[in-house]
Amino acid sequence: MALVLYVENSLPALSKLHNSSAQFHFANHDLHLAQDWKKLGVAAVVWDAAVVMCMYLELGKVELKEKVAIELGAGTGLVGIVAALLGDITFSTFQGAKVTITDRQPALDFLSANVKANLPWDRQGSVVVSELTWADIVYLEDTFVPLLQTLEHLCSDTTVVLLACKIRYERDTNFLSMLKQQFKTEEVFYEKQRDIHIYKAWKLAVRRDL
Repeated sequence: MALVLYVENSLPALSKLHNSSAQFHFANHDLHLAQDWKKLGVAAVVWDAAVVMCMYLELGKVELKEKVAIELGAGTGLVGIVAALLGDITFSTFQGAKVTITDRQPALDFLSANVKANLPWDRQGSVVVSELTWADIVYLEDTFVPLLQTLEHLCSDTTVVLLACKIRYERDTNFLSMLKQQFKTEEVFYEKQRDIHIYKAWKLAVRRDL
């Protein structure tokens, strides 16, 4: 554990976390996300991993139309909101993506307000905000096993998992090693400026001849 003392807003990389809002343009929409570091801490700010995940989703490498998606530990809800917007179809008989956006109970009202403020009225019904009771982070080793259990519980043989993270310490690579024991995993995107990796994973096929 490291304790870093700093004056609020003195470090550019940290000062943005103390802003009351963050603005983005994704999926042809201007998004305005409320932030509240003082009240909710890490659950109420937009992290670089979320921004880069949205950048990757905009590339169209993952089909979202008519899919069911769940965002673990959504925080401000940015990724789930963008997924819902990118999965929207306003014509034909097809349906847009159904997205469940999750976080811990104390953050749900804050998260719901961001979703309501940034989704058009006709997309509100396609998004559900729900309490997260599983692990969703990869920077604490104590959460590795619960997170893998969460993925195992949620995933079918056709489910695609997208993971956005920085690789800074040995524990980060340790998690990827654990993930690869249960999921086929490959790096599909890297954003150099923010140093964020995107990994795609899906369940390993079960051998039937054992």
